[in-house]
Amino acid sequence: MQNIRILTEGDSSLLVEFGKEISPEINRKIAATVKLLKEQHIEGIVDMIPTYCALLINYDPRVLSYAEIEERVRGLVKVETKAGTQRKRVFEIPVCYGGEYGPDIANIAEHAGLSEEEVIAIHSSRDYLIYMLGFLPGFTYLGGLDERIHTPRLANPRLKINAGSVGIGGSQTGIYPLDSPGGWQLMGMTPVRTYDPERETPILVEAGDYIRFVPIDEAEYRRIKDLVERGEYECVVREREV
Repeated sequence: MQNIRILTEGDSSLLVEFGKEISPEINRKIAATVKLLKEQHIEGIVDMIPTYCALLINYDPRVLSYAEIEERVRGLVKVETKAGTQRKRVFEIPVCYGGEYGPDIANIAEHAGLSEEEVIAIHSSRDYLIYMLGFLPGFTYLGGLDERIHTPRLANPRLKINAGSVGIGGSQTGIYPLDSPGGWQLMGMTPVRTYDPERETPILVEAGDYIRFVPIDEAEYRRIKDLVERGEYECVVREREV
């Protein structure tokens, strides 16, 4: 694999740079490397944090030296370059668009020169790759938003955006996992909890997975929300080859 750099990041971290551009190919390389490292069960690795173009590996220097982890990573990166077609999870996330659930959808439609129905159809027409998680627990940085509905952030950010809100900020779209301030244009809301500290696996998705937004009406939103609150709802998850 070309253009890979392995760098020290302080006294207990190692950074693997896979390139400089945001691309599905680089994301697949990062995800495959994470998978291979997990399968190795290397004692001393504390955490792995994927980003758009790199992977940060935190390790315990009392257990694992920099030279040892660097050697292991270099070997696994070579294996990863030979990886073929992979199967990835696609989480279908139900969204109630517009109205009180998406107060900015008219702004998005006006900016795009489209109807609200066309905006919804475009937004829900593709699988979005999760490049990384960050900002808040379970906040997904998604790639692949159609250029027709790229929309600038709000000039004055809101002090509170409700958990589950789905919005657009520039060329990105995503879901707010927790109540928080934010400046994205809100187009809808999902009853699904992408982050739930009471769940066995608190964060629903992982970097390298995909999300597909599925339009629902208000009645379906309320039905699913009730199931979620009772702990009885499971997202539809399908597979796709990449």
